[in-house]
Amino acid sequence: MSNDRLTTLLEEYAGLEKQMEDPSIHADQALVRRVGRRFAELAPLHAAYTELEAARADLAAARELAAEDPSFAGEVEAVAAALAPLEEKLGEMLIPRDPHDAKDVIIEIKAGEGGQESALFAGDLLRMYTRYAERHGWTVEIIDAQDSDLGGVKDVSAAVKTKGVPAGGHGVWSRLKWEGGVHRVQRVPVTESQGRIHTSAAGVLVLPEAEDVDVHIEPGDIRIDVFRSSGPGGQSVNTTDSAVRITHLPTGIVVSCQNEKSQLQNREQAMRILRARLLAAAQEEADAAASDARKAQVRTVDRSERIRTYNFPQNRITDHRIGYTAYNLDLALSGDLDGVLDALAEADRAARLAGGSEISRRP
Repeated sequence: MSNDRLTTLLEEYAGLEKQMEDPSIHADQALVRRVGRRFAELAPLHAAYTELEAARADLAAARELAAEDPSFAGEVEAVAAALAPLEEKLGEMLIPRDPHDAKDVIIEIKAGEGGQESALFAGDLLRMYTRYAERHGWTVEIIDAQDSDLGGVKDVSAAVKTKGVPAGGHGVWSRLKWEGGVHRVQRVPVTESQGRIHTSAAGVLVLPEAEDVDVHIEPGDIRIDVFRSSGPGGQSVNTTDSAVRITHLPTGIVVSCQNEKSQLQNREQAMRILRARLLAAAQEEADAAASDARKAQVRTVDRSERIRTYNFPQNRITDHRIGYTAYNLDLALSGDLDGVLDALAEADRAARLAGGSEISRRP
């Protein structure tokens, strides 16, 4: 157990506690959210430390009593036996965690190989994540979407958010960060007249949603173009230049939004996605400099680069990164994803305990 790290985190907790008690903090709601999230992250650590210190005090008291009366020797052994699990628990909490765990996310789903079937599958993935969010009391906001002819989606961006401060700092990112990668489906498409099983794929990109304080974008670093919206959307479609395309010149990242009716709203939504992508790019660059454990989530939406397979004939879901297989695909698609996500989180915890980095979010 690192005493220096423990001392540092406990001091940070105490400082945050004082900061939250200061009435002036409520004048800045963004600051309130940041402080509240970090405080919630450190609260379990503080509680575990307090519990351990109380157990140590009980042990000292029991030893004093046993020194005067040998009949208390059994109590000393009982209290001492309870210390080891508490120390192990606190030690695990001191392992550096993902700094984005408390954040909300922007999730992007893109149809890949497989034509219309891939677009239908992308729509299935969107519904799966929406239902999973509903189970956890999160909210889902569609930022931008391009629908396909048969009811699927060619490309969709959605924000998934917690309501309030996530308990223990376990926000949306702490659960959905594992979902980034290529997802492969094996089933008989609705367009297949011969009953043959086809394989297609959709790409999922999960980004921690960035706040203004996380990413600073210089006005001169972006180019903003406007154009006519296309597709469903009411009378404003194809009549006004409301769609927005933002290009971040230093990185070449391009974001387009056309779902909203006003140019200003589309610009704000595009800036949200751009901030999230820049934060992810900065994090990836920093990680690459320190370790090769983290890799890009989606290089190409190719069936061969899959992280997970959804096999409909066998009702099977398989995560290829950790060798997880379950025969409850129907439940998973209805939002019951905790089985596979818990397995991924446990594999990550084991890797960290072993002294390594987090598990790769690709196979």
